[in-house]
Amino acid sequence: QVQLVESGGGLVQPGGSLRLSCAASGFTFSSYWMYWVRQAPGKGLEWVASINTGGDNTYYTDSVKGRFTISRGMDKSMVYLRMNSLKAEDTAVYHCYASGTNDYWGQGTQVTVSS
Repeated sequence: QVQLVESGGGLVQPGGSLRLSCAASGFTFSSYWMYWVRQAPGKGLEWVASINTGGDNTYYTDSVKGRFTISRGMDKSMVYLRMNSLKAEDTAVYHCYASGTNDYWGQGTQVTVSS
C-alpha cells in the first residue's frame, strides 16, 4: 500500500537546524512532484516547498526562502527538507505530500522551535 512516512522532527532552539525526511513507498515515486506542507497550531495548511520529478527545480514560500532546502533521492524514494535558522513561527506539523496520478499525504512530524 501507499505510504509516506515523515521523520526528523523535534524540539529545537531558535536559530537551530533540523532535517526532515520522508520515505515513500507503494507508488512510482519518480513520477510524482513532492511537497512539504505545514500546519501551525490553530491555523490552516501552508505550502512550504516543492520539487519536480527530476529534482532540478525547487520552489519555496517566501517566508522560508534562503533558510530551507528541499531535495529528493534519485536512487531511493526519499524527500528531504533541510531547515536552517529556524524561527518560532516555523513551529508546526510538517507533512510530506505527493502529487501525480493520485495525491498522497503522510501523517506528519512535529517541529517545535522554542527556547
